Amino acid sequence: MTRLRLLVLGAGAGGGVPQWNCRCRVCSLAWEGDGRVIHRTQSSIAVSLDGEQWLLVNCAPEILAQIKANPQLHPRPQAEGAGRHSPIASVLLTNGDIDHIAGLLSLREGQPFTLYATEEIHDILRNNRVFDVLAEGVVERRAVTLEAPLQPLPGLEVRVFPVPGKTALYMETPEMEIGAVGQATVGVEFLSAEGSIYYIPGCARMSEALAERLQGAAAVLFDGTLWQDDEMIVAGVGRKTGHRMGHLSISGPDGSMAAFQSLDVGRKIFVHINNTNPVLIEDSQERRMVEAAGWEVAYDGMEIRL
Repeated sequence: MTRLRLLVLGAGAGGGVPQWNCRCRVCSLAWEGDGRVIHRTQSSIAVSLDGEQWLLVNCAPEILAQIKANPQLHPRPQAEGAGRHSPIASVLLTNGDIDHIAGLLSLREGQPFTLYATEEIHDILRNNRVFDVLAEGVVERRAVTLEAPLQPLPGLEVRVFPVPGKTALYMETPEMEIGAVGQATVGVEFLSAEGSIYYIPGCARMSEALAERLQGAAAVLFDGTLWQDDEMIVAGVGRKTGHRMGHLSISGPDGSMAAFQSLDVGRKIFVHINNTNPVLIEDSQERRMVEAAGWEVAYDGMEIRL
């Protein structure tokens, strides 16, 4: 099996780091140019086997800046008369959040690619006419079946599976269930010769089924949105807890660090990190704690090759 390359295009949560209207502790350091806080765009990754064709997993609002920052995704010279090209062959969505779908609107310039998502997420796109800019006959939309094998690129073996989560913010209803398992929030498993790599940018809780799945993984890129559940409330920038937003916090007895302690995972990497999260400050106590527990904190441009 060919060796898999995974490129982190964006490691931040919704809004990125710094957020455009925020002066929390982390954002203040970022605005002031403090080198302890690296700027991060909103979460997405790119995966390839050959470096020629790439799969995007999620499509952030900053996708154009992410492409510019990563030469692997630049269009390449073509034969005379063929003015357009992109190594991006397909896109896979893990949920319908704005930070994961808004970038699709920038991929509208008549470039063929295949868009993979669950039927529930495809319905969100179909019901919003603005996504019709992804012209029928140019962008092929394919529904994924949970737990079924998928090949979004030649030779790339992928499995999409349900993760405890919630529906996107703009789709919320009074009857919604936080931590529901279904088509609204999914994770992705990439099978490689060196073992499975998992990408789970959103997760509301660690279920027994998810823990069993991740046992023995070569690498897991996992939801690192908040350090503590009431973080945004304490910072004065929001009124919702992490649980209410559908995210498992890093710290505490019920947090992700505790949940992973008994799991044999080769590399543990936090992604989708909110601008308020103190682990983004490189010399913070919280950063030292996650590193002491064997975790890495993802950054834009981070490349993973096992």
